[in-house]
Amino acid sequence: MLRLGSSGAPVAEVRARLAHLGLCSDAPTSVDIDSVVFDEELDRAVRAFQQERGITVDGIVGPDTFRRLDEARWQLGDRVLSYIPGHMVVGDDVTTLQRRLSELGFNPGRPDGIFGPDTDAAMREFQSGVGVNADGTCGPDTFRAFDRLIRTVSGGNAAEMREHLQLTRLQTGVADKVIVIDPGSVIEADICHAIASRVEGRLAALGTQVLLTRPARLPKPSDEYPSDAERAEFANTVGADLALSIHIDRSDSNLPNGVATFYYGHARGGVHSHAGKVLAELVQSELVGRTDRLDCRTHPRTWDLLRLTRMPAVRVEVGYASHPGDARRLASPAFHDAIAEGLAAAVTAVCAPVAFRG
Repeated sequence: MLRLGSSGAPVAEVRARLAHLGLCSDAPTSVDIDSVVFDEELDRAVRAFQQERGITVDGIVGPDTFRRLDEARWQLGDRVLSYIPGHMVVGDDVTTLQRRLSELGFNPGRPDGIFGPDTDAAMREFQSGVGVNADGTCGPDTFRAFDRLIRTVSGGNAAEMREHLQLTRLQTGVADKVIVIDPGSVIEADICHAIASRVEGRLAALGTQVLLTRPARLPKPSDEYPSDAERAEFANTVGADLALSIHIDRSDSNLPNGVATFYYGHARGGVHSHAGKVLAELVQSELVGRTDRLDCRTHPRTWDLLRLTRMPAVRVEVGYASHPGDARRLASPAFHDAIAEGLAAAVTAVCAPVAFRG
């Protein structure tokens, strides 16, 4: 964990990567690499990078931020790309590849920077169409084929159309859906599970199959809560139609408070989950309307749970344990009921057939 005041070779590596992205001054030389300090300029650069990537903006370079820095150093053409089950290639070059395939009318899945089976299938289809060996490997011959075509074909909106179709496929009623509810927060984990159980009960009564990502108690005290990636994999494996992740936040200050909802997308616009955004807006509206908590609105983020799920997913922050007012509400079963009713109503609304909408 690197932050303001840290020093040494790891800090030099972070600075070099941010300098490569144009977010701070020149990278340090090998002579002074061990004395490089995490100064205020680097703190600003880290925060700018986090904001741009849609991850938590805290100025701290932990595992997630460093992994994103590693992904950002790759540009299309820097390396050969292919699908490797169990060890998928990730990076900005993959995102560019997915966008190009989508512009040309192929379906690589969501442009998330992960070379998975959908991208592999789209790559092979593209290669077959342009007369390149259809092995799914994006190498020099494929790069040249892209360069030839991209000059004449651009501006496609196939990805956007698929996002809209995904929402349309949801709109057949809630009774036939599989919904994953994730009591995702380690902070006040019991409260999150209590809310999740209430949502499960309300949706199950409507004929929905509801699955929770974890039990109320871990089997053993030494067990760890599943990571975001593991929760996303669970939702993908069960073929969920929607995923809702419930969180409680905490801050060093007792001032932050309120309810916020997040969906997959980049903070500066561009690629996002259309259905996820619609669901997030419905969730936020329902929760604010049913509680007296501050409306902190909806926001795009690229957190792993939102990025790695193949279905529309949202993460809802239902309050701050560090805020006196929020903490009082979070301790109230009536508040748990109000949150659960709002989440169930939002899911029902997003799945409602268009003809039955008011």
